[in-house]
Amino acid sequence: MTPTPPGLAAKIGAGLIVLWSVLHIWVGGDGLAKFFAGDVKEQWNGMLGGSAVPISAFVHTTDAVTANVHAHLIVNFCVDVGGYGVMGLLAAWLIWKQASWLGYGMFVVLVGIADLAFTFSMVTSGIIVLNAGTVGGPVLWVLASVITPFGLPRSQD
Repeated sequence: MTPTPPGLAAKIGAGLIVLWSVLHIWVGGDGLAKFFAGDVKEQWNGMLGGSAVPISAFVHTTDAVTANVHAHLIVNFCVDVGGYGVMGLLAAWLIWKQASWLGYGMFVVLVGIADLAFTFSMVTSGIIVLNAGTVGGPVLWVLASVITPFGLPRSQD
């Protein structure tokens, strides 16, 4: 039995997932670059700037140990975000090549946990700046989650 190829909606969804993934892999790379540059203030500036936390209002630590902990927590967050981007690429590949409901489920549930946590803890709270990246990721997640199943095969009961 030949597997059912993905329909147009699934291919569009997979393309949206790739865009989502590239955005998130970029966050991981940018976070690593800022970490290795050694300036924790620049790391923080990438996480702040929203309406509730203007960059100018944030008080940076002057303690080297605390700054080191901050730097490692932020780079850990950024690398985790990049890892979700890699997971998104796998999900997109599964959808594009195999019309996979598993790939779709990985994206909606596993990636969704991360994206929704970010949306509600950082974006809607006003901590991080609103821009194309911080809003675009959650928008791409919603669009891909809604569009993709219309191009996946129905159950073969």
